[in-house]
Amino acid sequence: MVLGLSLAAFTTLHVTISFVALALGAGVLAGMLRGTDHGAVTAGFLATTILTSGTGFLFPATTVLPSHIVGILSLAVLVIAVAGYYAWNLTGAWRRIYAVAALVAFYLNAFVAVVQAFLKIEELHALAPTGTEPPFIAAQTVLLAAFIAAGFFAVKRFRPASEGMYHAPAAD
Repeated sequence: MVLGLSLAAFTTLHVTISFVALALGAGVLAGMLRGTDHGAVTAGFLATTILTSGTGFLFPATTVLPSHIVGILSLAVLVIAVAGYYAWNLTGAWRRIYAVAALVAFYLNAFVAVVQAFLKIEELHALAPTGTEPPFIAAQTVLLAAFIAAGFFAVKRFRPASEGMYHAPAAD
């Protein structure tokens, strides 16, 4: 039992949160590439990505696993992304810092999704049973290259019109 749920139910919840985070991350990246920001999509992405990273630590484990290290890295960059977005309102260098941190968090979630796909999908697992075979390495290399390319353009183009004024209190 985890959080009062059977392990199977908790796993389903965790995977669902992860897929929502991935979908919202794609929306955040698309917005960055267009030079825009949609606050609700960003808030949802940050919240669900924090949740998926956090809930990953609740699975039973007796040792520190690679997934724990990825989770720690993800939470660390998410702290930076949240600070850049909400505390520093994307002002000055914080626009770029937020964009890089958010994209790194999105990449880490996608990286884990590929790992899980090769572990759980029978056809993929047959191609790379240990995760060291060329199909797995190729998939992760393509993913990384796609994120580097998209991230380069996203950071350059992300210039929301209301930069620095995201979270100012509404006028009375």
